[in-house]
Amino acid sequence: MLVRKATIQDAEALRSLYRELEEDAVRYQPEHFQLGCRDDSFFQSIFDSPTQDILVAEVQGSVAGFSHVMIIEQKKVPCLKPQRAVYIQDLDVRRDLRGQGVGARLMDASKEYGLAQGADFIRTQVFPQNADGLRFYQRCGFCEMMKTIECQFHW
Repeated sequence: MLVRKATIQDAEALRSLYRELEEDAVRYQPEHFQLGCRDDSFFQSIFDSPTQDILVAEVQGSVAGFSHVMIIEQKKVPCLKPQRAVYIQDLDVRRDLRGQGVGARLMDASKEYGLAQGADFIRTQVFPQNADGLRFYQRCGFCEMMKTIECQFHW
């Protein structure tokens, strides 16, 4: 398995993976998500960014999964330590290849990316209903640090 930075030639495979990811998001939280379309300019803006990349895992020459990584600086607030994080905006592995180590290899590559960029830690978010995703992240060393809560305006 090879993990590398994505290029615009990977856009079609990435669109397919994003579709899977969005279908899950709509299933978990339809009040916030809808199916979208990512055009080439979406991907190009990431490839051109000095603080973002998409890492792809290839299995037998085909894109099997991806991790969209971003370097973010901690907010400049007096009580917060000045730190950098590698944030995984999105991570997905083709459904037919899950459970075969692709996600773990992408996670290792995401951590390596962060270390190379001087990050202090890695962070992401996962839907609380996504039991498989939660188990995956826990196996990769993640733990809950904070809960995000919200209230819908229904009155």
